[in-house]
Amino acid sequence: MQILISAFEYVRETLHHFRKTEAFSSVVLVAAAAAAMILTNTAGHEWYERFINAPVSLVLGPVALHKTVLLWVNDLLMAIFFFVIGLELKREFMEGHLSSPDRVVLPALAAVGGMLVPALLFTSLNYQDPIAMRGWAIPTATDIAFSLGVLMLLGTRVPSGLKVFLLALAILDDLGAVLIIALYYSEDLSMEALRYTALCLAILIGFNRFRVNSSVPYLVVGAILWYFVLKSGVHATMAGILLAFTIPTHVPHDYQYSPLTRLENHFHGWVAFGILPIFAFCNAGVYLLDTTFSNLGDSLTLGVLLGLLVGKPIGICLFAALGLALGLGSLPSGVRWPAFIGMSFLCGIGFTMSLFVSALAHGNMPALIVEDKIGIVLGSLLSALIGFFILKATLGKPKPELLSTP
Repeated sequence: MQILISAFEYVRETLHHFRKTEAFSSVVLVAAAAAAMILTNTAGHEWYERFINAPVSLVLGPVALHKTVLLWVNDLLMAIFFFVIGLELKREFMEGHLSSPDRVVLPALAAVGGMLVPALLFTSLNYQDPIAMRGWAIPTATDIAFSLGVLMLLGTRVPSGLKVFLLALAILDDLGAVLIIALYYSEDLSMEALRYTALCLAILIGFNRFRVNSSVPYLVVGAILWYFVLKSGVHATMAGILLAFTIPTHVPHDYQYSPLTRLENHFHGWVAFGILPIFAFCNAGVYLLDTTFSNLGDSLTLGVLLGLLVGKPIGICLFAALGLALGLGSLPSGVRWPAFIGMSFLCGIGFTMSLFVSALAHGNMPALIVEDKIGIVLGSLLSALIGFFILKATLGKPKPELLSTP
């Protein structure tokens, strides 16, 4: 009986520890995406399509918004996701891994290479098709949750420096994605809405300057900011980034944490276990029953697939090597090139970010969305598998003294 109790306690503690890791959030994300793909390719196809295209209206006095479930997810829930990304970016630049120049240069160079080479590879295959070319940014993205989740599956054998480098690279990659969305996927700008957006932003900056420590005023004005950004023609997710950058990082006397840290801690679980799985469920459904090997030869699918699977690791390693040759940094402590190459493959897991950019690029063209999704799913899956097995082969065995850590 004592053996059974001990075994139960071991399993319970293991699961409790696992739930706290990025790996578990990745499992939830995979489950949501798998559910979408199963429904799309079975008798649940019609229900799935009715669900994501169901109209949902929000009317508050003179404000009336009419969108489908899919658009509410992509415009509102993803704005909250980008809000958390923005909080993370600001914290890292102010006091975290990116707070000193010597920590930023090499990950920044690797991030630039990891965006530039996939974009060039995609362009080389699709430059003759201007509609397909709208998706050039699809393979430039890195899914932080998935890439870190796969890395965490390797446990204590992963050097802390490699985790930090991947986190910094992925954060900078997301910053690049934010700039691309703001500059390239914004259209039909409304100057009146932009003026109101600027007014909301000025109020938020004023809150910050006058040391307003309560989160409520920021979130209320942030909601109004989201509405005007939505109406301005700039993608609504930018409201999340703008709001995050105004949240204070100082710790007031009567609080243990800064407003930024409190909000990040509050929203992180909702994003990891709620918003991202919902997004994956609503966007990952792709009909595969009619897919043949010939579909993989489509320039759009091939551009996305090769951009993630080949362009990402080549760009990251090439630009990192250039930075090392110029004396602009060094590889993380305890990390050699084989492990670094394995990590660079993990950055080819685009998934949620790539699906989001695909929706911006080809949202009103279902046939192209299917081609995008096939390339994203296959490219991300192969990148995860190759990166995992390279790292498993090169990082050695787990540290035995840490195996019992709860």
